Amino acid sequence: MMWGRSGGIVPQDVCSVRWPVGRPAWLGRRETLCAVLYWVMKYVLLGPLLRLLFRPRIEGVENIPRSGGAILASNHLAVADSFFLPLTVPRRVTFLAKREYFTGRGVRGWLKKAFFAGVGQVPIDRSSAAAAYAALDTAVRLLREGRLLGIYPEGTRSPDGRLYKGKTGVARMALEAGVPVIPVAMFGTDRANPIGSKVWRPFRIRIKVGAPLDFSRYDGLAGDRFVERSITDEIMYALMELSGQEYVDVYAAKVKEQMTAEAGRPHSSAPRQDGAADAARIPRSRAG
Repeated sequence: MMWGRSGGIVPQDVCSVRWPVGRPAWLGRRETLCAVLYWVMKYVLLGPLLRLLFRPRIEGVENIPRSGGAILASNHLAVADSFFLPLTVPRRVTFLAKREYFTGRGVRGWLKKAFFAGVGQVPIDRSSAAAAYAALDTAVRLLREGRLLGIYPEGTRSPDGRLYKGKTGVARMALEAGVPVIPVAMFGTDRANPIGSKVWRPFRIRIKVGAPLDFSRYDGLAGDRFVERSITDEIMYALMELSGQEYVDVYAAKVKEQMTAEAGRPHSSAPRQDGAADAARIPRSRAG
């Protein structure tokens, strides 16, 4: 467990816990096991099968630094995104995975839990503001330790393939940890793993990595909501350019709530174009 800034507790994988005084011997062995399991999963158990069935291809991998903390900010089309990005990136990628990924049932749920927990990914609780602060603290610590952190600025999967408004947590992480943000566009994962699908379908996956975004000009401004919104918009603009997706200036979670509400209304006359009025505003190409 970890205490957040507001006193909230967020569960963490034991591989990611920092011990203030000393460290149990068994923990060192556990961390080593997690590190080994990551590469075993990638190159022996799971990776070869995914490569065979989906033939993933990555472009722009040279934009990812070989060492040091950095954020991989990606669009989010499917659960499969969190499998194929680590598979194709040479460095180990740590994701702040939502807690629900660790609580699934059946074979599919077991496989997801085994992958995310087994390779040292960090489950986070998104149920409250306190939990969100705790997740932010965890992310900043990992980045300062030199980790490569994967994050989805939209906060959830796109409900319809469009790119939605980014949440400013990614900007806060970049400013507090002093690391670059690298935009990543996923292609085809929504075809291989459509929302609600029980079985993945073989489909060619493509990943495109953009040039790093440097926000060091804003050093010391973490917590300024206007600066953080501008930075987040710049990140989303880069993702829009990289992915070619239509941008909608509404949070994806809000659209999902509206879609659920509409689905529960009998005799709906016509489908609503949620976010259509805001779609004309695109994120700024450069913060400032």
